[in-house]
Amino acid sequence: MQFSDFTSPAFFANPYPAYEKIRAAGALLPIAPQVFVTGRFDVIDALLRDPRMGKTYLQSVAARYGEAATARPVFQSLNRTLLMMNPPTHTRLRALLMKTFNARQMEKLRDTVEATTRALLDAIGTNAGFDLMSDFALPLPVRIICQLLDVPLEDAHALAGAAGRLVAAFDLAPLDAQALSAADEAALTLERYFQNVIEQRRSQHADDLISALLHVEVDGAKLTDEEVVSNAVLLFIAGHETTSNMIGNTMLALFRHRDRYQALQDDRTLLPRAIAECLRYDGAVQMVVRTAFDDIDVGDSKLARGSVVFMLIGAANRDPQAFTHPDQLDFARDDTAKSLSFGAGIHYCLGARLAMLEMEVAIGHLLDRFPALQAENLDALVWQHRNNLRGVTALPVRTGI
Repeated sequence: MQFSDFTSPAFFANPYPAYEKIRAAGALLPIAPQVFVTGRFDVIDALLRDPRMGKTYLQSVAARYGEAATARPVFQSLNRTLLMMNPPTHTRLRALLMKTFNARQMEKLRDTVEATTRALLDAIGTNAGFDLMSDFALPLPVRIICQLLDVPLEDAHALAGAAGRLVAAFDLAPLDAQALSAADEAALTLERYFQNVIEQRRSQHADDLISALLHVEVDGAKLTDEEVVSNAVLLFIAGHETTSNMIGNTMLALFRHRDRYQALQDDRTLLPRAIAECLRYDGAVQMVVRTAFDDIDVGDSKLARGSVVFMLIGAANRDPQAFTHPDQLDFARDDTAKSLSFGAGIHYCLGARLAMLEMEVAIGHLLDRFPALQAENLDALVWQHRNNLRGVTALPVRTGI
């Protein structure tokens, strides 16, 4: 097993057969010196919750690109975000950010999500068909995060393009020179943009996430300017492709299981459970990475201090040792709640509530507006060439109108 095994067209189209082989090969499968991959639920769940595992993002970069690459703008930018931090710094920053992502704040956002969803569906109108990704799933979370950050919608397209080039750097398989340069420029573009936004907001007391980041305190501590910029970028990119692909993959699962689609039409109270199950079945986030800060026993194996582990969330969510008939989409299963779709432990996805809110509203409105919605050609889908984030490039649908 090597990094290139995660870049074949067959893997992008359907990674689950490869995941099955990885699980069968053992608890930890070596892919480079002191670098491992695992697809087993029990291993990933345990390691994500183990305080001896943490983030050494630049070490994983060095393992894939060489030590010199760690100085590149894209990797330095990502390394400054909450996503790559360990306690106690992570604990302080997460406490600050949680003030803007708690359940009460999310409920206040429902009207924003509802209005944005309706506006996009109104624009589609009575068209006989549309691209569910470009016309709906992609612009929805971008528009919402722009509103939360109080960023002009006219800037959304350019920012979204930069975000797409930046997040490619999360991939397990190394980027080529051209893509890496594009990721560098995207990181610099986003940092410059949000630095300007922060300078404008400093004297204002607006009701947006960036202003909240500037003014929020925990025990008298505030974020530094650098922390605000980096985490404004993180909020934008996290609120972009991940949720878009979650919406697309969920609708794909429903299109491929028309009985499940009909069940949702008949009983809309199933929606939260159905979405959670679709995320387990074919989620957008397929991989996370951690480093061992100490020697750790993993089953019959030992993970040496300093080892980097690429954890295949998509494989863990289909592990038959954890889920009954994992390759079946079943809204009635009683084990969906333990899935790792939003991670686990101290780095559990900060935006999970917002993502679920967006998905419930988006998919509920799609079913209401287009009850006879059908995919154009499920055999001709083109999947993004990404191994950390799974989704299709387009999803043409017929409305039945």
